[in-house]
Amino acid sequence: MKKSHKAEISVALGLIAAIIFSIAGFGKECTDVRENVVRLHILADSDCDADQNVKLLVRDALLESGAQIFSGAATTDDARDMLESEKDELIAVAQNVLNENGFDYGVTINLEKEYFTTRTYDTYTLPAGEYLALKVILGSGKGHNWWCVMFPPLCLPAASDGADIDAILGEDGAKLIQSNPRYEMRFKIVEVYERIKKAIINY
Repeated sequence: MKKSHKAEISVALGLIAAIIFSIAGFGKECTDVRENVVRLHILADSDCDADQNVKLLVRDALLESGAQIFSGAATTDDARDMLESEKDELIAVAQNVLNENGFDYGVTINLEKEYFTTRTYDTYTLPAGEYLALKVILGSGKGHNWWCVMFPPLCLPAASDGADIDAILGEDGAKLIQSNPRYEMRFKIVEVYERIKKAIINY
């Protein structure tokens, strides 16, 4: 990348950042959400029906285990520590599902930072950016993926029991992630900003 192009990108990034952070602290609210969320990201071995179906079975088993792991977790640090300590157990759970359904490939699970575009899950919308994610790769991991929010438990069984999202994300964070048309343009601006920032960092 030429220096002039990099300078142009930096200027554009600055302008976008100014717009974001001038909109009632929306940028900071997005940052707070990203710092207090753990995503679940599962990649299937391939796009064939069998591999995609077993991906969903693994998902169900991991979410059930997650509901037990996160019992008592109050912060993202708590959730991360619990996942790290139970990672071998989660691998065993996923591998058992594969074995029971006749699949001979393995599974790897790691906690890592991943970039996500703006995504909506049921009634929640998560701003683009880097999140801590429990990344689950089945076999080669070349198939379509599946994702959700593992902590706070927006896609865990606990979510249906009235999980107190406000206590984890705060009132502003909980309000932000609830899908709302008036946030649509601001989410798009945040996504453009995060993409440019990621491109510059990775250059």
